[in-house]
Amino acid sequence: MRVAGIDCGTNSIRLLIADVDASGALVDVTRLMRVVRLGQGVDATGRLAPEAIERTRAALSDYADLIRETGATAVRMVATSATRDASNREDFFAMTREVLGAVIPGAEAEVITGDEEARLSFTGAVGELDPARGPFVVVDLGGGSTEVVLGDANDVRAAYSTDIGCVRLTERCLHDDPPTADQVSAARAFASEKVAEALAQVPVEQARTWVGVAGTMTTLAALAHDLDVYDPERIHLSSVPLDRLRQVCDGLVAATRTERAALGPMHEGRVDVIGGGSIVTTVLADELAARAGITELVVSEHDILDGIALSVTQQG
Repeated sequence: MRVAGIDCGTNSIRLLIADVDASGALVDVTRLMRVVRLGQGVDATGRLAPEAIERTRAALSDYADLIRETGATAVRMVATSATRDASNREDFFAMTREVLGAVIPGAEAEVITGDEEARLSFTGAVGELDPARGPFVVVDLGGGSTEVVLGDANDVRAAYSTDIGCVRLTERCLHDDPPTADQVSAARAFASEKVAEALAQVPVEQARTWVGVAGTMTTLAALAHDLDVYDPERIHLSSVPLDRLRQVCDGLVAATRTERAALGPMHEGRVDVIGGGSIVTTVLADELAARAGITELVVSEHDILDGIALSVTQQG
């Protein structure tokens, strides 16, 4: 069985086409990411910008062509924070029905709850980790929301999605290049409020291992490891001591856009929002160190996208 999963978030749209082996595990055929900034301005306007929908259409059309060419027989497309918040989200769904339905009749995007988003992220993130390292707290730091999930190899114990992410925080607080001290302070206060909201619902004190997923976390790991270019194989399941993580985050917040863009592992679509993601990450690091004695971040290249594709196999 060959399946396709599509994750359309606030900042990027990603595709995984995979075969399902005899054990039910996924074997990658192709894995792609495009930054389309679907959530452009949503926090301020409550609407998806027409140009953002068109950028997403262009990327989704390319993905649909690949799904057709590779012979995937089932697809699931999940839309997360930006579309949950948008008053004109039907414009987006009409576009996805048109583009995906031309490849697999009836296929379209679906909005999932923050709770399901968290559970899919957890499923994708911990599949290759030694169960003895659990319980795990998985953090999926996206563009518009952050999911915090506690669980072990058997089940999710608690999950919460909070409305803080690299795009949302940047658009709300970080307006200058580099941001002023007052802007950074306001951003940290807002991030602390939202993280506290999540941790009131998720007992992270039980966690033994912190697993970070999605582009902000993996980029921070690449920089922490002093990589010249982004290398998924070296990043996947690597560990970053929290002191080194804070050092990288603080440097990115203080840097200019030009300085961030010059960093080898930095994707051009993350240059202007990585500072916001760094602030959320340092707030999380401080809280997890204090509450659970966590000393390092483990980064996984596998995340909600893998969870989406796995859910297709289970439905099949």
